[in-house]
Amino acid sequence: MKSFRDEILEGIPCELPPAMPYDPNVNHAPKRKEILSSDEKKLALKNALRYFDPKHHEILAKEFNEELNTYGRIYMYRFMPKHKIYARPIEEYPAKSKQAASIMLMIQNNLDHAVAQHPHELITYGGNGAVFQNWAQYRLAMKYLAEMTDEQTLVMYSGHPMGLFPSHKDAPRVVVTNGMMIPNYSKPDHWEKFNALGVTQYGQMTAGSYMYIGPQGIVHGTTITVLNAGRMIDDKGLAGKLFITAGLGGMSGAQPKAGNIAGCVSITAEINPKATKTRHSQNWVDEVYDDLDKLFERVGNARKNKEVVSFAYQGNIVDLWEYVAENNIKVELGSDQTSLHNPWAGGYYPVGVSLEESNRMMAEEPEKFKDKVQESLRRHVAAINKMTEKGMYFFDYGNAFLLESSRAGADILKADGSFKYPSYVQDIMGPMCFDYGFGPFRWVCTSGSANDLDTTDKIAMEVLEEMAKSSPKEIQQQMHDNIQWIKGAKENKLVVGSQARILYADAEGRTKIAEAFNKAIKSGKISAPIVLGRDHHDVSGTDSPFRETSNIYDGSAFTADMAIQNVIGDSFRGATWVSIHNGGGVGWGEVINGGFGMVLDGTEDADRRLKSMLFWDVNNGISRRSWAKNEGAVFAIKRAMENEPKLKVTLPNFADDKLIDSIVN
Repeated sequence: MKSFRDEILEGIPCELPPAMPYDPNVNHAPKRKEILSSDEKKLALKNALRYFDPKHHEILAKEFNEELNTYGRIYMYRFMPKHKIYARPIEEYPAKSKQAASIMLMIQNNLDHAVAQHPHELITYGGNGAVFQNWAQYRLAMKYLAEMTDEQTLVMYSGHPMGLFPSHKDAPRVVVTNGMMIPNYSKPDHWEKFNALGVTQYGQMTAGSYMYIGPQGIVHGTTITVLNAGRMIDDKGLAGKLFITAGLGGMSGAQPKAGNIAGCVSITAEINPKATKTRHSQNWVDEVYDDLDKLFERVGNARKNKEVVSFAYQGNIVDLWEYVAENNIKVELGSDQTSLHNPWAGGYYPVGVSLEESNRMMAEEPEKFKDKVQESLRRHVAAINKMTEKGMYFFDYGNAFLLESSRAGADILKADGSFKYPSYVQDIMGPMCFDYGFGPFRWVCTSGSANDLDTTDKIAMEVLEEMAKSSPKEIQQQMHDNIQWIKGAKENKLVVGSQARILYADAEGRTKIAEAFNKAIKSGKISAPIVLGRDHHDVSGTDSPFRETSNIYDGSAFTADMAIQNVIGDSFRGATWVSIHNGGGVGWGEVINGGFGMVLDGTEDADRRLKSMLFWDVNNGISRRSWAKNEGAVFAIKRAMENEPKLKVTLPNFADDKLIDSIVN
C-alpha cells in the first residue's frame, strides 16, 4: 500500500487502482435528476475520460456510464484515495510551498468524514456544496499543490485543475471559480445539466473555496441571531423559552449548539437519521426523540426548570410544527435551515413521504417530487402562520425558505407582495453586524495542536478586551457579545475537524488579531502557520438579495458589483487564495459570493499583506452599505476614514421624503 506522501505525489495513477465497493455506512448524496439526452451522456463520458490514458478508456467508459445511470453523476469512485482524509499537521504534506501545504490541509478538512455531508461524492454541506466534481480532480489538484512553488498559481475551474501558471510570490497561490455561468443559463436545471456533463459545480460558499471548519463555522452567527431574536421579544434572556427549527446537516447542525450557548430550550427536526446520529455523537445536540408526545413531555419539564438543553426530533419538521399548532404549545422563536436552496435534489424532504421514497422519487419522478415538496411547504407555512398569530417570532435563516414557499403558493406574502416574515439579516445580522463591519472571521492552526488554538483564543480575547475600552457606544454590545463568545469557546467544545475558531470581528479587530497571531508565530509562541479566512456570508463577500444584502433598500440588492470587486481586490492585496462562486445559501442563480484564505507565517511579508487585504475585505462592503444609506454603515465608514487617511469614500446625501412625494405624486 502506498504511503500518504507517495499517493499525493502520484496524482492520477498510471495503472488503474482496484474498483471501490459502495459503502452503505457512509452518508451518500441522493441520486441526481436524470436530465441528459443520449448524446449528452456520450459527451459526459468523453469529458470524464479526458483525465485518463486511452488504454484505460474501455474499462472506465463502461464504469463511468454505470455511475452516470446509477447516481446521475460521474464521481470516479475507483479513484478515491486509500489514505485517510483529514486535516493533518502541515509538516506532513509533501509540498515545496508552505502556502500550498496550507491549502492542501484545508481541502482535506472539507472532505474529512467527520466534517463532510457526503464525503464519497465530495460534497461538504448543503446537499450539493462540492469541493470537486470527481476524485480525479482531487488527485490532480493535490499533486499540483505538492509540486508548485511560490512563483506559481494554480487555476481551478469549478473543481477542475486547469494547471499551474507562472506568477509571483505576492500573487494568490490558487484562484478558484465555481459555477460561473452566462446569466441566461443559471437556472437550477442548468446546474443539473452542466454538472452532470462535468463542466461546472455548485461550490456553495466555503465548500468549494476550501474554508469550511465544520458546524462551528456558522455557530457564532447563529448564536448572535438567536440571542438578539430573544432580546427583541424579552430583554430578560432566553431561559425557559423554546426555539424550534429544522436541519442537522453541515451548516444547520450548528443550531442546537447555538441554542445552548444562547441559553434556551431548542428543538431541531431532522429527517435523515445519519445526520442526527452524527451531530448527537459529536455532542452538538443533547437528546434525540422520535415520538412527539414523549418529546414534549420532556420539553415541558425542561422549560419549567429553565434547563439549557437541545433536542433533536427525528422526523419531519412539518409534523413538528403541526403538532405544536394543534396542541397550543407556546413557542417563542421559530426558524428553518432546511437546504431549500436545493429543494428538488435532497435539500427538503416533504411531509408524508419517507426518506427512501423521496430519494427514489426525486430521481425517477422529479415532477411528482416537486409537487410533494410544494404541497409540504404550503402546510409548513400554514402551521407557522398559526404559531405567529399566537405571538411566536419567526425569521427566515437565509436558506430560501421564504422564496421557495412563495413559489409554492404558500400563504407567505403580505398584501403588497412582500414577505410576511423578515430575513434574519434584515432584522438582526445586517443592521447589528454587517453594517458596522462585524462578520465571521476565522482561523485554522495548521499545526493541528489544541495548545496552539488555546493560545490564539487567549490572544484574540486580549485584543478585543483592549479594543473594548475605547470602542464607541454604537458597537459596545457587539464587542461584549464577541468577548463572551471567545471566552467560552473552548468550554463549548466547538471543534469538528481542524483546530479552528470562528469569531465575529470588525476590520480593526480582524487586523489587530491577525497582527498579534503573526507576531506570536514569529516568536514561536504559536508553533506553525495560521490560515485566516471568513465565511462568504459576511460584510463584503456576498451579493444575495434574499440573505446577505437583504437589508439593502436602494434598489441595488440584485446587483453583484460588491462581491466581484471584493474578490478582485483581495487577489492583489495579499490573499493566499481567492474564490468566487455562483450560488450559495439561497441557491444557484440567486447569489454571487466569494472568499479568501491567507497564510500567516510570522514574516514581514505576511504582516504587510494582512494589513492591506483585511482592511479592504471589510471596508468594501461597509462603503456599499453606506452608499445604500444604512445608518450604521455611514457611521462605520466615517470612522474608518478617520483612522486611515488614504481612505476616501463617497458618502450619500439623504433626500427628503416629503419633497420626493410632492414631486412624483
